[in-house]
Amino acid sequence: MKVVSWCGCFTEDFLVSRRFFCFNATTASASASKKKPLVFLGSPQVSATVLDALFNASSAPTSSFEVAAIVTQPPSRRDRGRKVLPSPVAEYALDRGFPSDLIFTPERAGEDTFLSALRALQPELCITAAYGNILPTKFLNILPLGTVNIHPSLLPQYRGAAPVQRALQDGAKETGVSLAFTVRALDAGPVIACEKMEVNDQIKAPDLLALLFSKGSKLLIRELPSIFDGSARVKAQPQDDSKATLAPKITPEDSWLFFDQEASVLHNKVRAFAGWPGTRAKVVIIDDKSGQQNIIDLKIITTKVCCNPNIQANEKDDITYVKGALIVPCGGCTALEVLEVQLPGKKVVNAAAFWNGLRGQKLKFL
Repeated sequence: MKVVSWCGCFTEDFLVSRRFFCFNATTASASASKKKPLVFLGSPQVSATVLDALFNASSAPTSSFEVAAIVTQPPSRRDRGRKVLPSPVAEYALDRGFPSDLIFTPERAGEDTFLSALRALQPELCITAAYGNILPTKFLNILPLGTVNIHPSLLPQYRGAAPVQRALQDGAKETGVSLAFTVRALDAGPVIACEKMEVNDQIKAPDLLALLFSKGSKLLIRELPSIFDGSARVKAQPQDDSKATLAPKITPEDSWLFFDQEASVLHNKVRAFAGWPGTRAKVVIIDDKSGQQNIIDLKIITTKVCCNPNIQANEKDDITYVKGALIVPCGGCTALEVLEVQLPGKKVVNAAAFWNGLRGQKLKFL
């Protein structure tokens, strides 16, 4: 097995030959340490915020725990070059000098080889933050103190894979982050603590997600002593399942915008799906001189609800440009201000640059 050191880059031989980093029991120090071993599970960049907080807290002179292992998604093709890269959490951990043989990347958290390696560490607690894999009962049963999850919603609201995106899509004015014990039912465990925050009408999903995991990190560090001494289990509040709402996974098919909907619905969708999968619309560019029509997929990057649309019935298909925005008529006599767009294969541009590039051609959204 070949692993290029701390920089986080992996050779093809490593990627092909192994599905997860091998654990060498002779390197484990958790059982010999006086500190309580904790295992962290996370994968995307926002998870690295939580891992950073755990590293910093564990290095304090008064700390009672250490990060004994990290579990994350296997290397995958990402970024523009489509190179096979470790997850952002794995990259961050390696950059911090964390031992590569204590970073696990199983395809499934129920794999016997992985679970055997995990048991050898004798961990007392697991912390999960956007790990991206279902944890089976045989995994959960390993931990004496259980598994605690940072979930970016006010549980029992928005249980599921996309809580931030679905909250923004619904136009939620308030959201938050919850610290809850993990059970087999989806995001249904007792809640240890939560923190609320207001949501402004322009924030996009990636920014809100980062804010919530930052708050969640602080909440976790504050509550860790009670989790380790067992008092968190006593004070944790069961969720009211009758008030639960779901946040199902987003698919690329969800990204299309349809302008027969009201502007506020479309604006919320643009905010919710920013980053991935984004939002897009079919656009017809019409050349009046030649009569030629060109249909393209246009990504809609940034929008705002037009305060005074004043849309007349005979103008419902006319797209105009006013003060730095494309004014798009929408359902219910509303209008959407489109501030930034992206043509296929091009960079994101503001509405002024896009409008000037039309050179007098007309524009129509299908």
